[in-house]
Amino acid sequence: MLQILQQPWPWYIAGPLIGLTVPALLIIGNKNFGISSSLRHVCAACIPAGIDYFKYEWKKEIWNLLFVLGIIIGGFLATVYLSSGEEIIIHENLRTELKGYGITDFSNALIPSDVVSWNQLFTLKGMLMIVLGGFFVGFGTRYAGGCTSGHSIMGISALSWPSLVATICFMLGGFIAANLLLPIILSL
Repeated sequence: MLQILQQPWPWYIAGPLIGLTVPALLIIGNKNFGISSSLRHVCAACIPAGIDYFKYEWKKEIWNLLFVLGIIIGGFLATVYLSSGEEIIIHENLRTELKGYGITDFSNALIPSDVVSWNQLFTLKGMLMIVLGGFFVGFGTRYAGGCTSGHSIMGISALSWPSLVATICFMLGGFIAANLLLPIILSL
């Protein structure tokens, strides 16, 4: 069983499991799903009620906070107990391309340490990728009115035109960032 959990799940198992979240949420009467909305719930619970944006019944959304807590706990447990500890498996052509950008340490089973580490955070490349990239993700999530999981899973299944547009923009932005911006940033 441990070996099954340590391997990536095939699309024909993972996809339907993700897809089943939509009818499950609709059955319990919830039409909102996404990780970014949980930050609003945390702020509504912690910030004094003087801000209109946070004046709503956040306690009705406690399930969303528990969901995010489960993601954090699950990520920790998976990293500690399910990580195989093996080197990241990538295609040789990609390994050669990344070597040209100075990324050679694939010993971490999650992401190359040459990209994300405390040492890299305080470099220009790290600031651009981690800090500025994080800001853009947060800003884009707020500007789009939700995150990729909310728009792409729940929004499209609810036939929401804005969610379809947002998902198309997420995908286009990802393609542009991965193919045009990332090579420039990595070569700094």
